[in-house]
Amino acid sequence: MNPATADPTAQPPDAGWPQSKFIFFIVFVLAAQIAFLFLFGAKKPSPTRAVTNVPQLQFADAANELIALDDPTLFALPHANDYATGFWQRPPAVAEQNFRWSETPRYLSVTVSMLGLDFTRFMQTNPPVPFALDFRPPPPANDFAPAILSPLPQSSTFQIAGDLTQRPLLTPIQVPSLPYNDVLPPGRVQALVDAAGNVLSVVLLEPSGLELADTNALAIARSARFAPAAKPTFGQMVFNWHTIPAAP
Repeated sequence: MNPATADPTAQPPDAGWPQSKFIFFIVFVLAAQIAFLFLFGAKKPSPTRAVTNVPQLQFADAANELIALDDPTLFALPHANDYATGFWQRPPAVAEQNFRWSETPRYLSVTVSMLGLDFTRFMQTNPPVPFALDFRPPPPANDFAPAILSPLPQSSTFQIAGDLTQRPLLTPIQVPSLPYNDVLPPGRVQALVDAAGNVLSVVLLEPSGLELADTNALAIARSARFAPAAKPTFGQMVFNWHTIPAAP
């Protein structure tokens, strides 16, 4: 089927107000509002209303209680409005006294026996320290004998320090002199001795600076034998080395 042909006499659907009609309507509404304002508007200004319930400012006098509460001296110092005003502002009246002496003067009588009595009592209770004079000649001075210093040690020595001093040595120890062209500082060896008196271990605490001296110190400390004890003991052996000139 062929579509129906459009009728040339048919009217198009309504698309709304045209622009000219819309502008005319707005102008008409505006003119109507202005006309109503002129016709029904008030010709005289509205009356002024009375002002009520408005905060007012006034100056307070010094007797106002709220002002007095802000005074920092109200509770710290005497104040004009506190309870003590009647005491410190109005002192009591004091009657003046007459200081003119009308009676004849009466002097104290002193007996002769009381003169120096206090001084005598003081000397009786505080006698002076007796001082004896000695005119004997002083004793003769003793002859002064200067102390002679001992010569330098001629052999090496050793000392026992620590808890080992309570355990005597069972075997004598001979410390030899070492060939060295200088002075050696003391060497210190720490030793652990068991209950039977045998040396279990030795440790070199302070070397003397010469390997031969340190080796001899460890060997001598390891060969030492001490008296038996109830428990092992730690101690130290200090070797003071005597040196002799070494061969060139």
